Amino acid sequence: MSVISDNNDFSFKKRERLYHRNDIQELFEKGSSFYLYPFKVIYIAEPLDSKNKSQQLLISVPKRKFKKAPDRNFIKRQVREAYRHHKYLIDPEKLSKSLRIAYIYTSDKKMPSDALTRKLKKTLERLHQEFTD
Repeated sequence: MSVISDNNDFSFKKRERLYHRNDIQELFEKGSSFYLYPFKVIYIAEPLDSKNKSQQLLISVPKRKFKKAPDRNFIKRQVREAYRHHKYLIDPEKLSKSLRIAYIYTSDKKMPSDALTRKLKKTLERLHQEFTD
């Protein structure tokens, strides 16, 4: 039996969601990006201060590729779940940075959850590597 500490918290709270219009606009205008199928990842790093202690995440599934809302919601739910379980890879205390990240799903097909999780984990490892070197 293991005790889950605050560092291994598998929740996805509101403060971890990127939803302010100005923050999103700044991310898309000033952020860096890379592509790792099926995601385009846009991110911006800020110094860690008392105001923003957690990473913030935006998940986007284009309506152009998935016409039906249940399909888009299903993919967003898969990505959120994968992120929740692997967000420890970009822990702000380890990186000494606060990240804002946007995941844009670029595939036109649904992927199995395990494949999607592997891809998302690779993107988080890449972000971790970029900010620890």
